[in-house]
Amino acid sequence: MKQVTASGQTVDDAVQSALQQLNTTEDRVNIEIIDEGKKGILGIFGAKRSIVKVTVKDNPIDLATKYLDEIVRAFSDDLVIDSVVDQNNVTFNLSGEKIAMIIGKRGQTLNAIQHLVQIMLNRHTTEYFRVVVDAEGYRQRREETLKQLAERLADKAIKVKKNVTLEPMPSYERKIIHSVLQNNSKVETHSDGSDPNRFVVIKPIVK
Repeated sequence: MKQVTASGQTVDDAVQSALQQLNTTEDRVNIEIIDEGKKGILGIFGAKRSIVKVTVKDNPIDLATKYLDEIVRAFSDDLVIDSVVDQNNVTFNLSGEKIAMIIGKRGQTLNAIQHLVQIMLNRHTTEYFRVVVDAEGYRQRREETLKQLAERLADKAIKVKKNVTLEPMPSYERKIIHSVLQNNSKVETHSDGSDPNRFVVIKPIVK
């Protein structure tokens, strides 16, 4: 944690001095006024300089990366983390020889890790960040699998003329199912149940 105590003729002067020393901007720091100082008589006699303590705020994404690293080290020491930040979207890409352990059955372990990292990240910022934890392109492969599953189960629902219930999924996976079938005039979809066991129901439209 970078921290500087600086002084100046005014509080603002002291703050600006600290910011120059830290090579940062005011929105990235916490400012503690230690002494507001005094102007003194005629601005000279009895004057007392202002003193502030300026601390650089922890970068929430750096904290989240460190937290994720601690989690994955429990699985393997060879895993590598790369992060991509696009405004308020953060994607952590994992790679390594034992990546299958991180993914887990149908991505359940990966989803749990993603959930933990998102909670941790958003606890350390006033902004809201959407976090994706991926593992060597698993998310894209999973999306294609879900699209095919949606089409196949929609056909089944139409054929048997009964509702078809999918396995519980996180919200972004359910969204994929809804999106794929939204233009299918022969079925409609809705989510049911309570998190973390919320699931999609495909209902045939009987005319």
